[in-house]
Amino acid sequence: MPTTNVPLGILAVQKISGTCCSSVNFNRNRWFPTSVWILTFFIYTCYHATRKPISVVKTILNRNCSELPPPPNITDDNWCDWKPFDRPDASSLLGALDSSFLFAYAAAMFISGIVAERVNLRYFLTVGMIMSGVSCCLMGVARIYNIHSLSYFVGVQVMGGIFQTTGWPGVVTVMGKWFERERRGLIMGIWNSHTSIGNIVGTVIAGYYLEDDWALSFIMPGLLMIGVAVVVFLFLAAAPSHVNCPEPNSQEPGQKRFGAASSGDYRRIPTASGSIADNEEDADSVISSDSDLLTQEENIRRTNEDHPILSNATRERAVGFCGALCIPGVIEYSLCLFFAKLVSYTFLFWLPLYINYSTTLSAKHSADLSTVFDVGGIFGGIVAGVISDSTNMSATTCVVMFVLAIPMLFVYHLYGGINLITNGVMLLVAGALVNGPYALITTAVSAELGTHSSLAGNAKALATVTAIIDDRYYRWNGIYRSCCGSIISRICIQYCQLAICFLHANAV
Repeated sequence: MPTTNVPLGILAVQKISGTCCSSVNFNRNRWFPTSVWILTFFIYTCYHATRKPISVVKTILNRNCSELPPPPNITDDNWCDWKPFDRPDASSLLGALDSSFLFAYAAAMFISGIVAERVNLRYFLTVGMIMSGVSCCLMGVARIYNIHSLSYFVGVQVMGGIFQTTGWPGVVTVMGKWFERERRGLIMGIWNSHTSIGNIVGTVIAGYYLEDDWALSFIMPGLLMIGVAVVVFLFLAAAPSHVNCPEPNSQEPGQKRFGAASSGDYRRIPTASGSIADNEEDADSVISSDSDLLTQEENIRRTNEDHPILSNATRERAVGFCGALCIPGVIEYSLCLFFAKLVSYTFLFWLPLYINYSTTLSAKHSADLSTVFDVGGIFGGIVAGVISDSTNMSATTCVVMFVLAIPMLFVYHLYGGINLITNGVMLLVAGALVNGPYALITTAVSAELGTHSSLAGNAKALATVTAIIDDRYYRWNGIYRSCCGSIISRICIQYCQLAICFLHANAV
């Protein structure tokens, strides 16, 4: 097996197992996809774990100081806030941090999708994870070195937004190369729970250190991500060809994937006449006769000097933006996800603070309660994937769940603050209805569109299609980002800021 693209960790494991455990056999066509599923799951869990701390720490950067005992000789009403978020417009400044992250994320997503098609995805994800982890740690460095510059916080958020875009095109493209289409709804529905689990992990870690040292709320998730990046560099097989495995969709329809038969790795070999070789001797003769046929065909081909060595039909070229937009369904699903993420990211960045001001819960307990929304997202993603696989109606599944989510959000706004149980149940249902179709679109639907029949099997289109669909919050495309996307998003953020200010005033 060529070792050019084989990760160093896999080479080391193979060498050790060949020396110490040579008698032990493993099915590489099952082991490698499983390892890819697990690694990509943890990859994007870390991406979301490093996005979440800012929403938790907001409750400390700006809070109601009248509820705390002031130090001696302190007359400043905002003595407990972290400058520059101690001003009356603190909510707007915190919103500016979100905006800077999301604008950078939207602008860089296109580039990341294009780059992902042209480089080794293992290197691409490793660099992106390390830099995303560094940017998360830099937010915590502000407390350690007593940094109070708004420009510093905005700059770090921009850096984080840029490198966070490496995650989604990378992991979805890797998954699309390893798993067949027939079960993508269920496989990716379960797999996409990494988004919600990442939010939960980030919230729990940030909440644990919140009261004592909020610098660690950023640094610990950042270090976790850097550690996982090292594991990814050592063990992630970015494509089946890198580890000598067959492509998942390379067989004819109805044919079982090599290595997936019930009899293990055994496969009958068809002869040139169409019969089946049932034993090793027949198989050897088939291989010999087929090799002769291939030699004759090759000689005929080489006699014609005008015949290209590699035909254009077999060359895969990375699809461009306009070509990806022509794939049926890309524009529609991009628009759908654009509006879905208006809701999802509002909850991502503001839910802990909203709960803190709308209830009597402390900052830490508000952060803990906000994870219920992500727990609902886990179940919603799995349910949406199962329904999509069973009915083969992804669009209808998304529409029904979104229609049910609209009244649910209004109900939560009106009655969510009644008591803890009501708040938790409504968050659970809202999370399932909002994040269920979001998970379906960003995983199974993206992978399906990226391998659409109109692309003639060009797998390199997957990263661009994923980037276009995922580049959703502040823009659907370049024009939408600069006009409609920014206006709608800022209105939503401003509404959330006003709601929090209103709750804060009533609490005082």
